[in-house]
Amino acid sequence: MSEETDPELGYSPAKKERKFGLSDTMRNHLIAASGEFIGTFIFLWSAYMIAQNANSDVFYGTKGSNPAKLIMIAFGFGFGVMVGIVLTARVSGGHLNPAVTLSMLLARQVTPVRALVMIIAQLVSGMAAGGAASAMTPGPVLFTNALGDGVSRSRGVFIEAFGTCILCVTVLMTCAEQSFLSAWAPAAIGISLFIGHLICVYLTGAGLNPARSLGAAVAGVPDIPFPNYFWIYWVGPILGAIIAWGIWKFWKILDYETCCAAPPKAKEDEIED
Repeated sequence: MSEETDPELGYSPAKKERKFGLSDTMRNHLIAASGEFIGTFIFLWSAYMIAQNANSDVFYGTKGSNPAKLIMIAFGFGFGVMVGIVLTARVSGGHLNPAVTLSMLLARQVTPVRALVMIIAQLVSGMAAGGAASAMTPGPVLFTNALGDGVSRSRGVFIEAFGTCILCVTVLMTCAEQSFLSAWAPAAIGISLFIGHLICVYLTGAGLNPARSLGAAVAGVPDIPFPNYFWIYWVGPILGAIIAWGIWKFWKILDYETCCAAPPKAKEDEIED
């Protein structure tokens, strides 16, 4: 007797069995961790390599803002995260960023334990991607985060927070909220990160992701020591994730779905002459 595949699950329940002796909960945590590790690695390794190439090109020079370099770096991170999400969205959700996972945790889209597993995988993957990019390119590491000239620590925190907020609101409105926009989530998230980098690269180095900042910082050691303001690349994104969740929650409390909904058609017998 043939076993039918459940269209909701994507597999036949009858064929479901323990893998490696793991319970379903542990197996799913392992799947989520591996998905976040692989997706984050692909995203950040690609972005690190592109940023290294952009910052290594002597044609661009080293002083002032250069639009070509800025766009190249922004494209690297924007398209890198887009590819990572497409590859892992059905595996782990494709968060690839502890700040995104925090916003989804606050929105109750993931459990605390699952969020912790995913964040650990993201951070380890970021360090692995940074190490790989550093080993594969000659010269010093050129993709670390640093505050720009004249940018204070307080400014850096809020720049990082607002840039991360743009990203996390986009994630919540396209992933936590299921609508026709959900199919466009990878592109929308990639564009939001692209915009965030256009805003932040010359001000803070555009962290917007603790895994990205940690991976680059570890790769830069010992030539580039951790800056004494490295905490802003944690506090800023965490604050941004909380602000994004607050915006999303405010709209949910107000039942935002009714604002642009088509008004019900009046029945002919209720229309007065």
